[in-house]
Amino acid sequence: MNKKNFEIYFDFGSSKIRAGAFNKSNPSEKFYTETKFFLNHSNIDFDIRKIIASLEKNTNEYLDDINLMIDSPKSLSVGISVSKKLDGSKLMQEDVKFLIQEAKQQISKNYKDKNIVHIIISNYIIDDIEYTLLPDEIKCNLISMDIIFICLSKEIIEYFKKIFSKFEISINQIICSSYAKSINYKNNISSMENLSFVDVGFNKTSITCYAKNKIIFQDILLIGGNHITKDISKVFKVNIEQAENMKLDFNKDQKLLRNENFSFELLQKVIFSRTEEILELCAKSIKLNTPKSSESKMVLMGEGSKIFHGQLNQKNSLISKVDILNEINEDICESGLKLRMGLNEQEVVIIPKKQIKRGFFENLFHFF
Repeated sequence: MNKKNFEIYFDFGSSKIRAGAFNKSNPSEKFYTETKFFLNHSNIDFDIRKIIASLEKNTNEYLDDINLMIDSPKSLSVGISVSKKLDGSKLMQEDVKFLIQEAKQQISKNYKDKNIVHIIISNYIIDDIEYTLLPDEIKCNLISMDIIFICLSKEIIEYFKKIFSKFEISINQIICSSYAKSINYKNNISSMENLSFVDVGFNKTSITCYAKNKIIFQDILLIGGNHITKDISKVFKVNIEQAENMKLDFNKDQKLLRNENFSFELLQKVIFSRTEEILELCAKSIKLNTPKSSESKMVLMGEGSKIFHGQLNQKNSLISKVDILNEINEDICESGLKLRMGLNEQEVVIIPKKQIKRGFFENLFHFF
């Protein structure tokens, strides 16, 4: 079989699927496609089949493997610190590998229902000196490492494997979508002491926080855009599909809604009440998990963030500024591609890949 020219990325959301195909040797040749908005997965096979057909037509290649970008309310982020005494000897590659493996075993032992999808070294402390990246040559008495593990439930992973196996498609790598997007976007945003990306999804909201340009924690809140839809459905006594349309119309053109046979002011109150709750919960999580700083920015992204336009609470004392990021398919799918190609130097690569050599520790991140 000839080597394939394209690498495929699926961003599988709870209410929409996006996909991108990228030519490995010609970066300018790329294709994107997406489904319409959906409220459940009842027609998911039909939607996937349409995306497959579109990608195969554009790339002129048979699709049998993909990289999958997902977020889930059942995901988990765990921070752990490990250390090792070296008594003044030279820090070796094996010492760092040992600490990563030790931390990995602790996660696997204590969270048996989870699979690790990302391992991020947020900090090295070598003889009380902090390093974002590991020095190539150094002697020390003690090394400590702060590591963040992003995990997904084994149940969710098996669910997606079964879905794609119906189409004889295997999954190369699973990527946390909100984490990948935050890595991709942060370099294009003006520097702040604390920068937090809030990805508002259908049934959850993911928070990824950076301090001084390095990731320090990730959190998942079990609240999202669908909770606003359910509130509208309950208050106005309409079905979920009608409530979703009311929410979307409110975001697109509020003038039209004022002429409908219901109270626009009540709809506005229902939506604003829930969006304010989401913002406050996010701000609270950020405040609890980031260093105190006079500079702090919250960046809203994701399909669910569109409802926040015009309703940002600028008076919230917990954050200095709130922005909304307007994402397109290209941004989302390319985030997965860039992460897989080594955009985040703090990440340990679980699945081996080609990477530019980085000195003595060049093979460290291909350990797993």
